Amino acid sequence: MDDREFKNDLLAAIPPLRAFAISLTGRIDRADDLVQETLMKAWASRTSFQPGTKFKAWLFTILRNEYYTAFRKRKREVEDIDGAIAANVGVHPAQHGHMDLIDMQAALAKLPVDQREALLLVGANDMSYEDAATICGVAVGTIKSRVNRARGRLAELLHVVPSGEFGPEPGVQAVLTTRP
Repeated sequence: MDDREFKNDLLAAIPPLRAFAISLTGRIDRADDLVQETLMKAWASRTSFQPGTKFKAWLFTILRNEYYTAFRKRKREVEDIDGAIAANVGVHPAQHGHMDLIDMQAALAKLPVDQREALLLVGANDMSYEDAATICGVAVGTIKSRVNRARGRLAELLHVVPSGEFGPEPGVQAVLTTRP
């Protein structure tokens, strides 16, 4: 069966597939999703269809298998409309690092351009003060001053006062310093 004939047979099978899907799901929106998934899977595996066999039966088998796969998957899912279950999850959120990065980007944007440039060259790109001075076309002392002012301003913007706030978190520090 060539692709054109296969496509025509697929299109002709949509109404009975949809009726069968509605009878399985009881909901038109889920039935339409099920039929669409069936058509996509059938098209993707069209080379495995054996000409001379019942095309509709093949499609209905794909639809039925897809329905039961989705049904088994849905059985394991929990509907949490009001967020009550999610509120009781005992896992700490993983986005703190991401939020810290957003805070750092916002604070960097508030720095004057010359300070931000100097800090990023020396701090983020690991360049020497001399190389950064050459790139910016200023004296080494100027770069050192800009980096120092930028670090101080970032500390203010990020509310980092004692230097002890830099480095590992207290729990990690305890593990690192504990002797076996």
